Amino acid sequence: MNLVQITLPDAPTRSPWSLRYRGIASYALALVLTALYVCIYWFPEAIAPLIQLLDPLALRVRGAVADQWFFYGTLYTAAVLFMGVRMLVKYRHERYHVYRTSVLMIVQLLFAYLLPASFERMGHQAFYLTYFWPLKPEYLFPGSIDVLLVNSDRLYVFVGWWMLLCTFVATPVLTFYFGKRWYCSWVCGCGALAETAGDPFRHLSSKSERSWKLERWLIYSVLVCIVVITALLWWANDSTNVSIANVAHVANRWYGFAIGAVFSGVIGVGFYPLLGSRIWCRFGCPMAAVLGILQKYASRFRITVQKDQCISCGNCSTNCEMGIDVQQYAERGETFNRASCVGCGVCSSVCPRGVLRLDQR
Repeated sequence: MNLVQITLPDAPTRSPWSLRYRGIASYALALVLTALYVCIYWFPEAIAPLIQLLDPLALRVRGAVADQWFFYGTLYTAAVLFMGVRMLVKYRHERYHVYRTSVLMIVQLLFAYLLPASFERMGHQAFYLTYFWPLKPEYLFPGSIDVLLVNSDRLYVFVGWWMLLCTFVATPVLTFYFGKRWYCSWVCGCGALAETAGDPFRHLSSKSERSWKLERWLIYSVLVCIVVITALLWWANDSTNVSIANVAHVANRWYGFAIGAVFSGVIGVGFYPLLGSRIWCRFGCPMAAVLGILQKYASRFRITVQKDQCISCGNCSTNCEMGIDVQQYAERGETFNRASCVGCGVCSSVCPRGVLRLDQR
C-alpha cells in the first residue's frame, strides 16, 4: 500500500523588528510610552512645547490653557477613539463587541474628558464620575467627603452621593447580575485603553501558573494597602493623635507615587508592547480586586462551555488578556467564573467552534 506524505507549511518566521511579538519595535514603543509617562507625571517642562500646542483646544473646552493633565487626557482619549474605530472594524460582525467598544468610546469622551473639563470651566474641581473608591481612593477620604457632602454647592453634594452610591450600591448590585465586565470592559477608562489601544498586544499576557500566583499576591496586597490607608485617614480624622495622622498621610503619598503613578501609569501602559494590555488591571487595580471577589463568590456571571466540542486550537487562551488558560476549561467542558476574568468576550469570538459563551445563570 502506498502512503501519501503530507507536508505542513512551516510556521511564519517572526521578524526581529516585530511590533506585536516583542521585537525591536516593541521595545522602542515601550521606551517611548514609558518616557512620555515619566515626563507627564514628574517632568512636564520637558514636553512643554507639546502641551502648548493644545492651548486653543484647552481654552475652548476647559476655559484655561493646557497643562500636562489636559495633554494626557487628550492623548488618552484620542488613543481610545482612534483604536476604538479599529476594534469596531475588526469585530464588526460581533454585536457584543460593537456595543461594548461604542460604549467605552462614548464614556471616555463624555465622562472622562469633556465633563471633567466642563466642571473646570465652571470653576469646580475636575470630577470623574466613572471612577470611585478604591480605584479613585481619595473620593472616600474624610477630607473629600466633608467637601462634597457638607457643602452648599449642589454639584458637590451630587458628586458626593454619586460616589457613595456607586461604591456601596451600584458596584455589588451590577456585579451580581453582570460580573465585573459591567465596569472593567464597559465603563472603566483603564479598560477602555486596554481594549482599544492595547488590543494588538493582548496575546502577550503570561498564562503561566507563576504569573497567576504573582497576580493574586499583588492585586490583593494593593487592595489591603488602600483599605488600611483609608481606615487610617478616617481614624486620624476623628483622633487627636498626631502620629496616626502623620503615618496615614505619608502612607497615602507613597501609595499615590508607587501605585497611582508608577504601577498604573508608567508600567501599566508603558509596558503594553512587552507584557500585554491588562498589566495594571490584572496585577494592581484594587477596583478589579473588589469586583473579582464579588464575581467569584456572589455573581451570576459565568463563561459556559459546550462539552466535547473543543478542538484545542488554543485561540481562546492566546487572546485572553488576563492570562487565563481558557483552553483547559474548554477541553474539560467546564463552566467557569475566574475572579480575574473581565468578560471582554474575545475568547468566545475567536473560538472556531462556538464552544464558549458569556452567560448569566
